[in-house]
Amino acid sequence: MIRVTEDRLETIAVEAVMRAIGSDLAPVNAVSRDVAWAAGADMEERLLKIGPLPLGGAVITPAGDLPADFLIHVVVMSEDEPQTPMTVRRAMKNGLRRASDWAIDSLAVPPLGLGVGLVEPEESARVLVEILLSHVGEGQPPLDVKIAVESTYEADLFERLLGEMSRDGH
Repeated sequence: MIRVTEDRLETIAVEAVMRAIGSDLAPVNAVSRDVAWAAGADMEERLLKIGPLPLGGAVITPAGDLPADFLIHVVVMSEDEPQTPMTVRRAMKNGLRRASDWAIDSLAVPPLGLGVGLVEPEESARVLVEILLSHVGEGQPPLDVKIAVESTYEADLFERLLGEMSRDGH
């Protein structure tokens, strides 16, 4: 089941939370920064020990002080390559693979790719919904996915796309 929730990502009680990072492991936006801050220094230290990751890569760490067990860090941009629908697609798919490998049942994801000056919101949201519908449709864990948005605009956009794309058989 895929649901849209208007909540702050770092407050959602799920088994895992996904967050967007750069290949240098730095947060790519305020949501990612807030998740890292709420998780605490131990999570940040564990992530830094892993070292730089390739574009589209994904890695799991303990979630620290969050109400989740794990954080799935997905690399959506690098110093050499900006965030695009393709990088969001690759990172999201790899993040879902990590979640499936770890048999994670519930996952909260941010609206990857939505942000000032990045990709068109509708295009980015459509990519995210398409990937999530395909993943859940295959029956692989996690089957309980929450898209955590911070505005009514984002909630309406994702609700509309979920409705349209579900009816269209995506």
